[in-house]
Amino acid sequence: MAGAASALFLLDIKGRVLIWRDYRGDVTALEAERFFTKLIEKEGDPQSQDPVVYHNGVTYMFIQHTNVYLMAATRQNCNAASLFFFLHRIVDVFKHYFEELEEESLRDNFVVVYELLDEIMDFGYPQYTEAKILSEFIKTDAYRMEVTQRPPMAVTNAVSWRSEGINYKKNEVFLDVVESVNILVNSNGQIIRSDVVGALKMRTYLSGMPECKLGLNDRVLLEAQGRTAKGKAIDLEDIKFHQCVRLARFENDRTISFIPPDGSFDLMTYRLNTQVKPLFWVEAQVEKHSKSRIEIMVKARSQFKERSTATNVEIELPVPVDSTNPTVRTSMGSASYAPEKDALVWKIRSFPGGKEYMLRAEFLLPSITDEDATPERKAPIRVKFEIPYFTVSGIQVRYLKIIEKSGYQSLPWVRYITMAGEYELRLI
Repeated sequence: MAGAASALFLLDIKGRVLIWRDYRGDVTALEAERFFTKLIEKEGDPQSQDPVVYHNGVTYMFIQHTNVYLMAATRQNCNAASLFFFLHRIVDVFKHYFEELEEESLRDNFVVVYELLDEIMDFGYPQYTEAKILSEFIKTDAYRMEVTQRPPMAVTNAVSWRSEGINYKKNEVFLDVVESVNILVNSNGQIIRSDVVGALKMRTYLSGMPECKLGLNDRVLLEAQGRTAKGKAIDLEDIKFHQCVRLARFENDRTISFIPPDGSFDLMTYRLNTQVKPLFWVEAQVEKHSKSRIEIMVKARSQFKERSTATNVEIELPVPVDSTNPTVRTSMGSASYAPEKDALVWKIRSFPGGKEYMLRAEFLLPSITDEDATPERKAPIRVKFEIPYFTVSGIQVRYLKIIEKSGYQSLPWVRYITMAGEYELRLI
């Protein structure tokens, strides 16, 4: 990281210092007061929302988590993105130790917090932020041992995210390819936002120091090898890898090779900004028969192939405020009125591809209304769903190889899931 942080401050919601750690000796505890004064001035300016404050040669970069501010002060020209990433990693470490990061948990664990601040940064440069490794030699009182512990090898090892000596009777790897579909449709039925956000989520239960290699139907890789995919090849965009992946190897030949952490982690995330056909289409008609009665007719249609089936489908239909006495009929599933959301929630446990279901609902409205009331905002129809064994992008895991010097056999399991992200249809 270019440049170094001078100090880290943990402040409460009123700007009072809970804990601070000076790393370079070029700032004082008064920086917290100066920072918070400038922060209050910024909050008064609606145009200024950036998480950076500059005053008298000192740059303050901060994030807020629950009722705690985490702030790094520096007199050097730091890499801001790296420092913000470091602050978020500190949050993850504290949550690993205390379940939740808040003022009370910090006050109850001053000793552990100071020990962690000593380990995660040295002379203003980030060092260790792997919570599992830190917990092996910085223990809370409940787990503190009488015998003096040697730091785990991972602290001085090139593979800082995995300890040595891990052993399992059954060696298994679970890989979930999870894609979230984000769609926004306007009142004219036009798609104004469409993208897919994907993640490769892994759970590894492997002994020793295994080397893993993952192959995808990546167009760039297949063309470089002079091969053609059996199905469709995809163009991966906005890729972000876990730190265990060898980036130089990927940039050279697009091979994803890594020594995995133990347990659960996100190996890779990606985004596809291609135009996506809506997997579910909902048509709604609203008829006001009088000032005291309204009728809603809804058609929900699945627009994916028949061999796939969506589960846990939930369609949230907005209804007028103060609607009462709902009478609902559905051709599939069940519907219930949720007055706290001003919505009718239609739930369908299993929704096969290429099917269409209908709902008809009738509500009573207040007979007396306020003529000066502001017009009701038009809320969107929101859809939630999960489609197992299906991906919108067409991404496929071509192979997942696990190699370990002891030569044990491992069992890789791969699963595909597509679910709704921000899926909104502004049709009512």
